[in-house]
Amino acid sequence: MHATTRICSIALVVLMAGLLGGCGSAPVREAPAPRISTAAAYRAVQIARHQLGAPYRYGGDTPRGFDCSGLVYYAYHRAGVDVPRTTRQQLRYARPVSMSQLEPGDVLFFRVSRRKPSHVGIYVGHDRFIHSPSSGKRVSYASLDNPYWRERVVAAGRF
Repeated sequence: MHATTRICSIALVVLMAGLLGGCGSAPVREAPAPRISTAAAYRAVQIARHQLGAPYRYGGDTPRGFDCSGLVYYAYHRAGVDVPRTTRQQLRYARPVSMSQLEPGDVLFFRVSRRKPSHVGIYVGHDRFIHSPSSGKRVSYASLDNPYWRERVVAAGRF
């Protein structure tokens, strides 16, 4: 084999090994959501407000009943923005935002009963958010001034 051909072959093998080496690395994190318009975020807030009083329903994502992530999914879907359905997926999909930079339409994630975030709500401004709290309750406002929620908020994100 000619020396130049041999060097090119070796370089190709090294390049392929480097490219394939990434296959066994740490899991790939979902790409963060592209930033939606402020108008779409405000529209999602308005849609969530129209659901105040709707009953909690495990797995629900319609006005007949919502669970927490179903309310977020419904409000954003109706505002023309596709977001994932579950709290865990929504957390991975949202771009992180600091609590001091919250804007209406951002989503708040809470650790309520498990080690991982298990609850989500839509921030509406003035330290308030809309959520579908739990079985037997209805879609309602809650406040980050309430020690219960303040102690349990673990992340905020923006779609």
